[in-house]
Amino acid sequence: MILYEYPFNERQRTYLRLEQLYRRLGELLVRAHPVDHHFALITLFEIMDVAARADLKTDVLKDLERHKSLFDSLRGNPEISEHMLSQVSQLLEQCFNDLNAQSGKAGQALTENESLMAIRSRVGIPAGTCSFDLPAYHAWLHRDERLRLRDLETWAETLTPLGQALELLLKLLRDTGVPQWVAAEKGVFQQAMPPGRSFQLMRLRIDPKLNLIPEISGNRLLVSVRLLRTENGCKPHLCHEDASFEITLCS
Repeated sequence: MILYEYPFNERQRTYLRLEQLYRRLGELLVRAHPVDHHFALITLFEIMDVAARADLKTDVLKDLERHKSLFDSLRGNPEISEHMLSQVSQLLEQCFNDLNAQSGKAGQALTENESLMAIRSRVGIPAGTCSFDLPAYHAWLHRDERLRLRDLETWAETLTPLGQALELLLKLLRDTGVPQWVAAEKGVFQQAMPPGRSFQLMRLRIDPKLNLIPEISGNRLLVSVRLLRTENGCKPHLCHEDASFEITLCS
């Protein structure tokens, strides 16, 4: 099944973008080729760019605190495991403390590294990191892979608290949803949002064998999915056949 996720607000949009970058960084760091380490460094810069939003850290801290208050209010409920509550609360508190202990924005310490900022200033230029542009960087890429990896891990550590906090928040959000199978008649599905609830994320799973692409739109009142089909690399067009897929609304 192919998973598609649709955020209902800008905050979740930013969280998902950062999550994708952190996942890419994790995959690149376990590789050894200089090209992989080059793109790992570019990914570090992209995380810094997305995390540069002034209120991002405040939003994440507020979300961590809100979740902790919610879980603390559930203590004493006989239907809920006290052990699990304590574990989640401790994770939330640890993430809060680690992120709050960092001064400034995520990766701000890296901005004081002149060599890194020189690379960052040129990665947006096509082939801007050639050996004649950045000979010191070219030499770094030819160092032993273990030394390059050590440097990358040191630089990535400054971004770890934010990544861990986002991973936990998105897991808690996704766990609130209950999957259900729905039918799209003639390729179109619409559903009114349940009243009295505020949803932040919609998750959609679709069988790749159907060769369908969902075009998703939604707000606090209505969610809509149009199923498109592409053939031979042409522009996707509306599918007029009935189809089914799995949908999950997370609050």
